[in-house]
Amino acid sequence: MSHRTVADVMTRNVATASPEATLKTVAWSLDYNGVSALPVVDTRRHPIGIVSEADLLRRQAGLPDTEGRDPLHSTAPMDRAAMDARTAGDLMSTPVLTARPEWGIVETARFLHERGVKRLPVIDETGTLVGIVSRTDLLRPMLRHDDAIRDEIVDDVLGRTLRMTPGGVTVTVSEGVVSLSGQVQERSTIPVVERLCRSVDGVVSVDQALGYTVDDLSTAADPDRAAH
Repeated sequence: MSHRTVADVMTRNVATASPEATLKTVAWSLDYNGVSALPVVDTRRHPIGIVSEADLLRRQAGLPDTEGRDPLHSTAPMDRAAMDARTAGDLMSTPVLTARPEWGIVETARFLHERGVKRLPVIDETGTLVGIVSRTDLLRPMLRHDDAIRDEIVDDVLGRTLRMTPGGVTVTVSEGVVSLSGQVQERSTIPVVERLCRSVDGVVSVDQALGYTVDDLSTAADPDRAAH
């Protein structure tokens, strides 16, 4: 079985900003590239921060309104510093969190959720930027067609990994929900089958109604027990 990694879903052609880039340049680049944030990189393309639409809006929110009213008196110290920013390096968020190309999709999604961020620059072993991965990218495996999911379960999970007899377990997939029916030889195999099916990219959930021939989990197992 193989699983998608960050390298499989990340955006490789990454729009970036230098620390010296003006905020006008940052705003133009965000709009031109259709992105909501830019990694800020040094001369070696090592990420040193992130500058986003939210950062620019935070700065704009602190500017005087059309009638000249100044909101400075109600602005937090961090926002006051943002209002004085002139370059990407002044406004960027640091430290920058990063991902590696070999990280798994689940591992990366968990990291994003725990850290409360929307995207991660992806770096290689030298710390050089090689891509960027977002929440949307991590959802791509859920777009897999039901037939592709079913084929992987039948061929890889049941066939190559568990070496089960073809036709013993019937697999259907609808909107990512896997349904398993039929019979396995040993009762202990059932949770293994279910767990491996859940790990297949694109699977939303697994419903199983599998019977077994041998109850190898019971001390009073009867080898001739019929499927329940």
